[in-house]
Amino acid sequence: MKGQHIGAAALALLAGATLGACGSQTKTVTAGPSGQAAAGGSSSSSTGSTGTAPSTTTTRTDTQANGGTPAPSTTRTAPEPAFAQGQEPAQQAKAATAAVLARGYTPDDPSEYHPNQTLGVLVGTRTGSADGYNQQVFFFVDGRFIGTDTREPSAAVKVVSQNDTEAVVSYALYRPNDPLSSPSAGHATVRFQLDNGHLMPVGKIPPVRSQQAPSRL
Repeated sequence: MKGQHIGAAALALLAGATLGACGSQTKTVTAGPSGQAAAGGSSSSSTGSTGTAPSTTTTRTDTQANGGTPAPSTTRTAPEPAFAQGQEPAQQAKAATAAVLARGYTPDDPSEYHPNQTLGVLVGTRTGSADGYNQQVFFFVDGRFIGTDTREPSAAVKVVSQNDTEAVVSYALYRPNDPLSSPSAGHATVRFQLDNGHLMPVGKIPPVRSQQAPSRL
C-alpha cells in the first residue's frame, strides 16, 4: 500500500509538473503572437503596407509624372509654365522693339525677331530718316540687347538667314558716286556667330566709306 501511495504521489507530482510545463508553454504561445505583432507591427504593417503602399507609391509616381509631388501643387504649377512660355516670346519681342526705338531707330520688320532663338535679330532704320537708307542690325541674346553690327549705319542691310546662334547679314555695296538707290558693287555677306556669349563676325565687314573699294555707304 505504501508503495502504491508513493507511486500515486509520484504520478501526482509528474502530472503537476506536466501541467506546469503546459501552463508555461501556453504562456509562451500566447506571448509569441503578441511579440510578433509588436515586432511585426512591421510584419503586419508590412503586410498591410503591401496592400496600402502600392497605392501610395502609385499615387506618388503619377503625381511626379504630372510634374509635382502633391496633387494640389501639380494643379497649381502645371498651367503656370505653359502660361509663362506663351507670354515670354511676346514680351521679348516687345522689349526688343522698344530697345531699337530707344536708340533712335525703327524696326523694319518686328516679326524678324525670333524669340524662340538664343540669338535675336532686328534691322532698324534711323527714325525720321528722309531717304530710309541709314540702317543697322540690332542683336539680342535671350531678349537682352547686346549691340549692333557696326558703329556707323549702312545704307542698306538685311538679314538673309538666322538660326539659334548665327545670323547672316547682307550689305549693299557702293562705288564712289553711286546714288543710294543704285548700289553698283553688289552685296557682301557676313556671318555673325555667338561664341561663349560674345557675338563675333565671321568674315570682313565692308568699310563704311571708301574711295578705293566698294563700301557700305
